[in-house]
Amino acid sequence: MKLLLLSNSSAPGREYLDHAREVIADHLTGVSELLFVPYALADHDGYTAKVAAFMDGLGIRVRGIHTADDPRAAAGEAQAVFIGGGNSFRLLKSLQERGLTEAIAHRVTEGGAPYMGSSAGTNMACPTLRTTNDMPIVQPASFDSLGLVPFQINPHYLDPDPASAHMGETREERLAQFLEENDVPVLGLREGTWLRRTGGTLELGGIAAGARLFTAGAEAVEYAPSADLSHLLTLPARFDHRTV
Repeated sequence: MKLLLLSNSSAPGREYLDHAREVIADHLTGVSELLFVPYALADHDGYTAKVAAFMDGLGIRVRGIHTADDPRAAAGEAQAVFIGGGNSFRLLKSLQERGLTEAIAHRVTEGGAPYMGSSAGTNMACPTLRTTNDMPIVQPASFDSLGLVPFQINPHYLDPDPASAHMGETREERLAQFLEENDVPVLGLREGTWLRRTGGTLELGGIAAGARLFTAGAEAVEYAPSADLSHLLTLPARFDHRTV
């Protein structure tokens, strides 16, 4: 399995996806056409055009899955799949309605197609949607997502700011609440970071300050870019829910 899971698609002072250009190019080596899934935003054509402009610089054609007469067939034939960011509730609902959660997962796990996600697309690689940051603007049939990794990810992870006057929960507190109910680790990916999976190897990369791993009943663990996180792939391929 080949996965590239970005925390974010845009970085300050950089063009769209430019901060990850080299790793994207390497991840998509040998791919001539990329199937893009734009359902996290309302403007599917505009979103696809934005991705196509970036990928053109890598010599890769982009096809928006929304233009296919049969989206499931398009997913089943894709050389590679990229699910972009936006609202993850809208994204998952759209995937479920079109039968694409199973089709894309099968193409990636069994067909060997490289998968790339950013933000909401990275959430989709997890067992469930439950560690997204997004507002539930629509209601999917369930929170079950693609399950390409056996742990949860929180993209755009923000560290607590002691100087902030904000009185709501910090991201750390929200993830602690998640772990009170769910026995599955959560990796908080800071801006500018990504995960890359090749078979049984999982590596943290990026241009920024790395990630934090949250586990029930334990202190959070810090990881710097280039850290080997392959041990997370040995977790049971299921989602455990605690009844409390």
